[in-house]
Amino acid sequence: MGTLPGRFCAISLCAVTFALGRAGVGRAEDASSWRDIETKYIFGFTTGSGIGLEGEKEFTTDTIGRFGKRDGHYAATETKYEFEFTPSQFIQIEFGALGSTHNIGSVTDFDDRNQVAVSGAFAEFRYLAIEHTSNNPLAVTLAVEPTVRRIDETSGERVRNFEFETTINTDLELLKNRLFAGFNLLYEPEVTRTAMGETLREAKLGGSAALSLRIASNIVVGGEVWYLRHYDSVGLSAFTGDAVMLGPTLYIAFTPKMFMTAAWNTQVWGREVGNLVSLNLAEFQRNRAKLKFAIEF
Repeated sequence: MGTLPGRFCAISLCAVTFALGRAGVGRAEDASSWRDIETKYIFGFTTGSGIGLEGEKEFTTDTIGRFGKRDGHYAATETKYEFEFTPSQFIQIEFGALGSTHNIGSVTDFDDRNQVAVSGAFAEFRYLAIEHTSNNPLAVTLAVEPTVRRIDETSGERVRNFEFETTINTDLELLKNRLFAGFNLLYEPEVTRTAMGETLREAKLGGSAALSLRIASNIVVGGEVWYLRHYDSVGLSAFTGDAVMLGPTLYIAFTPKMFMTAAWNTQVWGREVGNLVSLNLAEFQRNRAKLKFAIEF
């Protein structure tokens, strides 16, 4: 369990064991008596529409790990240290710093490195365009997230990187307080200036679908699937490959104001333009994991 993937799994397993013990007290509860859940966090890498209550504030650590390339050893993480607040019932604002780790050895086209760094900063602005009501189970949020990096999130090299992620986050309450579906559309252009003075332009385009079941008042389990495309241009004119990633998701509320979410995605299909090998491990990774802890106040 010394590897990064092992640590992700161990932390999630401990959290599940703890939460199941707490949930055992409330097994006889009827779902109709449960408090509403904030759907933003219950779908793993897929983001729900929820923006919290007006005036609510939150501090989170949100780590995404990426593991596995075509050869050698590859493990990288990027963590958001994030402050979030909701100034109105339709607007949510987040900002914070980024930290990264890279453990890379004998990977084609990558330098070997083992480093920990403060890698950049980000902000996110979310607008609730359609909200849940007693008569409307559908909700839609529009989000933009500008990011500046000094460390490349994939290779760990020193760069000047500018990214502008745009998403549409949609969810649907299929069964009251029990079963939820989530859908995302993603467009993520970025421009990178390398240490050699080269300017690179690229973009990701994709979408996801997720299904989550609330098995106890404080535990939600589910699964998601992502389809992602990569382009060597921000205008989507130079397609280089795509991938499908699939995996389980988990949400646990330890208290009404403290929770975690976790997810694991594995690439189950992929292709590189001009390359007949299976999977796309040039633009994407073999596995990715997400682990987020949050405290509201």
